[in-house]
Amino acid sequence: MLRPVVVGLDGSRESLAAADWAAWEALRRGLPLRLMHAWEGGMTPDESELPELEAPRYWARQILRGAVDRLNERYPQVSLSAEQVSRPAADALVEAGDKAELLVLGSRAFSGFGGFMAGSVALVTVARVARPVVLVRADQPADDKHGPGPRVSADTPYRDIVLGVDPTHPCQELLAFAFENATLRAAPLRVVHAWRLPYVPSALEAKARKDVGGAAERALAAVLAPWREKYPSVEIHELVEEGRPAQQLLDATRDAGLLAVGRKIRPARLGTHTGPVTHAVIHDVRCPVAVVPHAP
Repeated sequence: MLRPVVVGLDGSRESLAAADWAAWEALRRGLPLRLMHAWEGGMTPDESELPELEAPRYWARQILRGAVDRLNERYPQVSLSAEQVSRPAADALVEAGDKAELLVLGSRAFSGFGGFMAGSVALVTVARVARPVVLVRADQPADDKHGPGPRVSADTPYRDIVLGVDPTHPCQELLAFAFENATLRAAPLRVVHAWRLPYVPSALEAKARKDVGGAAERALAAVLAPWREKYPSVEIHELVEEGRPAQQLLDATRDAGLLAVGRKIRPARLGTHTGPVTHAVIHDVRCPVAVVPHAP
């Protein structure tokens, strides 16, 4: 049975952009698309007849109906379904995401304004889902190709995919996701590894910087070697620079179509966390961000 691409809707511009992106991704992969809107109103029989809930119910239905009409018109080839779920949003999204090929959510850098997808619900969802989650901004093109509007055609190349990697903790799930998506799009893959110089006396800095930088380049090349053999058609650019990982990824994604970063799956007793680098890029990177969970 095919896993669907699932998108969470809350009526915001961000979630509509996520729906467009998800529809294009479902079409590209030949997968069904499932739209979800989670709303807790009317969960009990006692609440079902309350007149003050009629307006929220109406708008909840309109959110799904409007998205379905919009996507059916734009992507008629996509097998589309829609569901309104009467339960807390994060719980519903995590359950759906665990059964999905991808979970797609709108993102407004978690500023605390706008719909629930732009704030704490999305952050909690990303930190709990066992499958990849893609966060999409409102101003992102759905097809992640170069060039806006009518200049995009079947021959227009896709924007680069950027992959953030730490060679000391390589993650097979993240590498597989990035290479598979680069192959799917026939897009170049930029692999970014940032390193930091440990403290050394100033007289030794130049030699230490050369040694540490060289070791970082060799470590990344070793991690990528088997993936180059497995995916020979993927054009790979290795970017090994001194600096903070989040800043290097921000610089590398200014004209990218997708950023892929990892998230360690932690035991429940340790809480839900995305990690400092992933948390930072979710806030700052403008292109869609794929967060791929992996074993520690």
